[in-house]
Amino acid sequence: MRRALSPGADVCSTAGGGHTVTTTETTSHPDVDCSPQFNHIAIQTDDVEGTTLWYENYLGATVQWSMDTFSDLTTARLPGISHLVEVKAGNLRLHVFDRQGNDLAAPQDLQRRFQHLGATVERAEHLTYLRERWFEVRDTGDYRWVRDDEPSEIVVDSQGMQSLYVFDPNGLEFEFVYFPETPQ
Repeated sequence: MRRALSPGADVCSTAGGGHTVTTTETTSHPDVDCSPQFNHIAIQTDDVEGTTLWYENYLGATVQWSMDTFSDLTTARLPGISHLVEVKAGNLRLHVFDRQGNDLAAPQDLQRRFQHLGATVERAEHLTYLRERWFEVRDTGDYRWVRDDEPSEIVVDSQGMQSLYVFDPNGLEFEFVYFPETPQ
């Protein structure tokens, strides 16, 4: 039977950068913070160059680093991995990588996967810009698309939240969200 551990009962980073040992003690310590911080989304593709270029042109992302040599653990987890590029737009980091011999089709709707990735924009007009920019970037003809879905219209929910849904060339869905300061 599984049981939930109490806060502080797992391996956590401490203020000094060390680690505590797994324990069942329920003591709390002011220097222990186990709250994870978001780091990146990994995107497996069969076109690293094209995918990287799309994020550069669509979101204004910049390449932070790339690598072609991987640890034994990484090659065991991801057989065939040969190239990885980190691109960053705002605080959104994407790790774009390939695996030789793994030609990919679009994600199927019923497969277990992330349904979409949500990212916040600061102003409502950014949604309009991102929608128009998607068409501009797509119309260059520089990308190979696994599905041909256009961006959604900008939708507004009952609380005033505005959303735009777009697919990247790999068929991965992004939701860009604007939250008004006060619900309407």
